[in-house]
Amino acid sequence: MIKSILAVGLGSFAGGAARYLVTRWVQIKVTSGFPLGTMVVNVAGCFVLGLLVGLLGRWGVTNAYVRLFLTVGFCGGFTTFSTFMGDNMVLARGGDVPGLVLNIALSIAAGAAALWLGGWVSRL
Repeated sequence: MIKSILAVGLGSFAGGAARYLVTRWVQIKVTSGFPLGTMVVNVAGCFVLGLLVGLLGRWGVTNAYVRLFLTVGFCGGFTTFSTFMGDNMVLARGGDVPGLVLNIALSIAAGAAALWLGGWVSRL
């Protein structure tokens, strides 16, 4: 368990640092207030997660710590949106369309409500 936590933690550190650098680099290049850096990171994270899952399977990489470091750690630290989309892909591939729709709708609605509620609580 400790090795798994370390693999995820180190990957998260690397992914979080990469997220910060990529987001800043994109935002420096963009003159508008649109959060393009965040969008780029979210989309890139989804691509990287899909690529890693595919390549790890293709190359026969079964080491759990390598998989945890790269997918849950790095991609999760780079953007949790990629993890969310990865979960949606699993639901879609499994044919669980109701679960897929529920996960997307509930995550967006509950996330927006929680964000609003957190802001409201902070003003009390």
